[in-house]
Amino acid sequence: MSKEITSREQDYSQWYNDIVVKADLADHSAVRGCMVIKPYGFALWENMRDVLDRMFKDTGHVNAYFPLFVPKSLFEAEEKNAEGFAKECAIVTHYRLKTDPDNKGKLIVDPEAKLEEELVVRPTSEAIIWNTYKGWIQSHRDLPILVNQWANVVRWEMRTRLFLRTAEFLWQEGHTAHATKDEAIEETRQMLNVYSTFVEEYMALPVIRGVKTPGERFAGAEDTYCIEALMQDGKALQAGTSHFLGQNFAKAFDVKFANRENQLEYVWATSWGVSTRLIGALVMAHSDDEGLVLPPRLAPLQVVIVPIYKGDEQKALIDAKAGEIVADLKRLGVRVKYDNNDNNRPGWKFAEYEKKGVPVRLALGARDLEKNMVEIARRDTREKQTISLEGIAQHVDSLLLDIQHAMFRKAKAYQEEHITPANSMEEFVKLLDEKGGFIAAHWDGTDETEQAIKEKTKATIRCIPLDNPQEEGVCILTGKPSTQRVLFARAY
Repeated sequence: MSKEITSREQDYSQWYNDIVVKADLADHSAVRGCMVIKPYGFALWENMRDVLDRMFKDTGHVNAYFPLFVPKSLFEAEEKNAEGFAKECAIVTHYRLKTDPDNKGKLIVDPEAKLEEELVVRPTSEAIIWNTYKGWIQSHRDLPILVNQWANVVRWEMRTRLFLRTAEFLWQEGHTAHATKDEAIEETRQMLNVYSTFVEEYMALPVIRGVKTPGERFAGAEDTYCIEALMQDGKALQAGTSHFLGQNFAKAFDVKFANRENQLEYVWATSWGVSTRLIGALVMAHSDDEGLVLPPRLAPLQVVIVPIYKGDEQKALIDAKAGEIVADLKRLGVRVKYDNNDNNRPGWKFAEYEKKGVPVRLALGARDLEKNMVEIARRDTREKQTISLEGIAQHVDSLLLDIQHAMFRKAKAYQEEHITPANSMEEFVKLLDEKGGFIAAHWDGTDETEQAIKEKTKATIRCIPLDNPQEEGVCILTGKPSTQRVLFARAY
């Protein structure tokens, strides 16, 4: 285990924080609850963003940008949404500072520069976007609108953790407008499938696709669809949400369109989003006590080549061979680095790239060159082998794919081992405390019971899985009839 990183067994929370900081993903900032995303962490986010952006565009969506500030009156127009975010809002009330007349070195808010209307720093953009859509939509010919925004949002969290919960974070938010209810529901489900495909095929993380209970829905939604993932400590993490908003926002902002019969109707809406929280999921789902373990498809750096030499003559020979390998790998689209920096020894480099989760490492020494061999190490299993340099680029390319699939299989096996049925409250609590993971249990369908279980156990209903099998049973808390099990878990 790395001396810099606390072990998972000793303190899982500290282990997570250590990896985020020591692997150069992010750092704390001078602003309470906000983070600095460092270049390596931002490169990881860029890879995620680029894949998702392509997937959005492949499904017909386009990007736009809307203001950071939302007039409070617009925010209040959709009451459920405003109520849902009220406790997390940051508010701008003034627009100028001035020098304190009693203390020349100090700046104070100029009381004469008070805004006519206070501005909410966006916690989400439905209000400003639907107010805008009112001017864009008059006829069925203007529909559908399929818009996505890459942006930052602010939610004034009291208890923060890098990537998982910060006062400001980066995300994308899709906001679509449709002529029919069925089309909007189809869009909501389509985007849930986009998210689940991304998380499983790129993040190598299996998810449960489901719908939230009324008590856990997005404020202002008629239905919230979600993907739920499981972390190594047995806690769940909501990895993405897609909301069917019905006509709630259209009615709040009076967004109507003339249908094909020239009758006025309210527009149907969806919204959907994922955020930099996915980086936190990536860390917690795959990493080990030595540092990050990154899936090759998203790793900023997929392969690193480290030379081992004595003297300039050996270095020149290794440089030449490494250059050939780099060129061959780049032709295959592999993100590769040849680290010939002589400021650090090979052993330090091995530990550093292991900590940063680089999927494949090649160690190339003078003796290896003589034998036409190279040492190759994979980060996920930490296995090493010495193989021929012939066809090395193709071998590495194939190995990256194998690592990607192996990481998914490992995470899938963990998920399957941690979905456990419980038939009584006693069994439910025991499983939560001793095993964790998803607990499949009957629930009577009421908000009261859901809240009572949460207060007793700190476990919430993560979702009702899509295509959930129907099964007669009784609620674990009240004994009332139930027709299906739902998935409970303690969560981030």
